[in-house]
Amino acid sequence: MHRSNDHSIDRSITAGADFLQLDPGQAPAGGLADWLARRLREAIGDGRLPVGSRLPATRVLAADLRVSRGVVTDAYRRLGEEGRIAGLGRGGTVVVDQFAPEAVPPTPPPAAQPPAARSTAARPGGTRPGPARPGPARDTTPAPASPFDGAPATTVFDSLRTAPARIDLTPGVPDLAAFPRAAWLRAERAVLRDLAAPDFGYGDPRGTPALRRAVADWLARNRGIRADPEEILVVAGAAQALALVGEVLRADGLDVVAVEDPGSLGTRQHLGHRITATPPVPVDAEGIRVDSLRAVGARAVLLTPAHQFPTGVVLGGARRRELLQWAADGGLVIEDDYDAEHRYDRPPVPALRGVLPEQVLYLGSVSKLLAPALRTGWVLAPTRYRNALVDAKRLSDLGNAALPQLVLAHLMESGALERHLRLQRTRHRRRRDATTAAVAAHLPGAAVHGAAAGLHLMLTFPDGLPCTDTELAAAALAHGVKVHPLSWHARLPHPPGLVLGYAAGTPGEIEEGIAVLGRLLREAGPPLQG
Repeated sequence: MHRSNDHSIDRSITAGADFLQLDPGQAPAGGLADWLARRLREAIGDGRLPVGSRLPATRVLAADLRVSRGVVTDAYRRLGEEGRIAGLGRGGTVVVDQFAPEAVPPTPPPAAQPPAARSTAARPGGTRPGPARPGPARDTTPAPASPFDGAPATTVFDSLRTAPARIDLTPGVPDLAAFPRAAWLRAERAVLRDLAAPDFGYGDPRGTPALRRAVADWLARNRGIRADPEEILVVAGAAQALALVGEVLRADGLDVVAVEDPGSLGTRQHLGHRITATPPVPVDAEGIRVDSLRAVGARAVLLTPAHQFPTGVVLGGARRRELLQWAADGGLVIEDDYDAEHRYDRPPVPALRGVLPEQVLYLGSVSKLLAPALRTGWVLAPTRYRNALVDAKRLSDLGNAALPQLVLAHLMESGALERHLRLQRTRHRRRRDATTAAVAAHLPGAAVHGAAAGLHLMLTFPDGLPCTDTELAAAALAHGVKVHPLSWHARLPHPPGLVLGYAAGTPGEIEEGIAVLGRLLREAGPPLQG
């Protein structure tokens, strides 16, 4: 990657640019792209580069700074992915959005340093007790307080999302740089051309008829679900869906919903905000243990059956039949179909909703198809909950914004969304392959789970780690790499591990980030032994 070649560039004292008075001599060794991106970000935030201002051509700025053109291209790419700048072809690269200046990160408190290993018998995701060993080594560069201090709070994902880092391997997003901007703009123009004045008023809280029809067609084509558009409720993503579902279930006297373990911490947090209890049910190689679900005694369960998060397993045929029998006996399945369209090495798996619609409450969204920023999803509920969910949505926000719904409907109906998905599968497969290759090269003791589909991998370390997985994630963040510790997503005993998202990073970034993880573990020493 370009950053690995920074040390080879001649940065004499005569190098520099009149533009923002940039002096590459101020950049740390090996960190030119980080330094340049930070300086540009600061100038956008404090108004020196207002919206509409043009940045120098990459070759011009590289020549002024006497650095490789790749350094400037890399810095521009980062700001483009953040939405601060955009390339306009012959119009050059211009500032398109303004953000607050980046704060100077404070020195981390001692708790952010990976502590010496200690007995971990009571820590989820920890290793076996053993002799004390130091955690992974870290540099002394000032960094913000770690999101990994203590038990994860409801704000933990916000803290991690805003923490500065060179490489983001956290799960949960597709390749945002590949968002189909041109197709979206064409669809938006087509929608605005045909939109009548009354269409700009308040609409149906269930969502626009056009999007509900398009979603019904999409689900029939891609997920094996036959639904009438009248049954579909458009919501602001799966997060709002869980909030509404929790509110309605609790009003119906159902305030305990079982969840998979390991299972999504974020999903559990959203549901737990409205539900009294979310008891964990173990997941094995065939999916959720239905015998354990029966033992828990909950009347409802939240599942990710097509691609379990984070293990990546598919609910097996026998287990699926067992679960459907549990539901037919009076149980409610909340099916979170969060990324079922992303598959590479296995056939598609039909949704549970298509088999037992009156016992399955189905959630879907475009967050993994297009972008989380669209905040658009849908709910298909059993008849007994449908009106209550619509009422809850109406009282929450009167319905999603209509214009983005109509644009999304146009993308679905025109085939543009399916074309985008095909392109994304090819790109994501390459990045999946780069991730598994990097794990084999740099983390040879790790077991890889869930590589056949999705946008993330789960790694476990059956022989243990020299520290907890949370301490490893904290050390990685201190070295500019973001990952999720598996213990965030597990409450039952489980080997330590990591959850790595690969869709949003380039193969080079993925390899570099996993190499950092491998180096940290080598520097920390051998795993703890019982």
